Amino acid sequence: MASPSDQKATIIDGKALAQTIRSEIAHEVRLLSKKYDKVPGLAVVIVGNRKDSQSYVNMKRKVCAEVGIKSFHIDLPEQVSEVHLITKGCLELLSRSGISVKGKKAVVVGRSNIAGLPVALLLLKADATVTVVHSHSPDPESVIHEADIIIAAAGQAHMIKGSWIKPGAAVIDVGRNAVDDPTKKSGYRLAGDVHFQEACKVAGWITPVPGGVGPMTVAMLLRNTLDGAKRVIEQ
Repeated sequence: MASPSDQKATIIDGKALAQTIRSEIAHEVRLLSKKYDKVPGLAVVIVGNRKDSQSYVNMKRKVCAEVGIKSFHIDLPEQVSEVHLITKGCLELLSRSGISVKGKKAVVVGRSNIAGLPVALLLLKADATVTVVHSHSPDPESVIHEADIIIAAAGQAHMIKGSWIKPGAAVIDVGRNAVDDPTKKSGYRLAGDVHFQEACKVAGWITPVPGGVGPMTVAMLLRNTLDGAKRVIEQ
């Protein structure tokens, strides 16, 4: 996995990889519609009115239309919990970028039920040696610096600096933090948990925010929707 420390990291283009998967899904949806005269449907549950969540939901609606999946939306209050499908997306980004997980040292930053813990369990299942770093971990910088693979899911903008990253490591940034930005029409921009500009100078591979984990997560959601519909229709 080593990469020259002075070489700029390979950007893992989540948008491009997700587009490939969406094209595959659209083809399968057309075949399903032609054979059974039915298409999959996806209900999107909107919890509260967080800016980053609204951006994510709008992306789902758009890509559903693109691949031929019917979408519906349900609004729920902020008090209702929600779970994002990101675990499979993280592993798919690594796999489609040619990055082996087996036998590697992986550090997951964050231990939430939404991201950190599920990703850690999936990495363990894929035979990685996994360490979870959280808010009470002593000396997180040293732990992260030993990792071949870093999954950043702390929910804190720019927490992980370039100096924390082992040269050549693969960095998957799950963070989607809304940061005030008066230069943007929306008044904010999305930022990851990793300081992207610094990390690019050290890492071997890295996902940007936006354009990394987000599009791939939606692609995995569409894949699961299609697979579920096929199981029901083809029974």
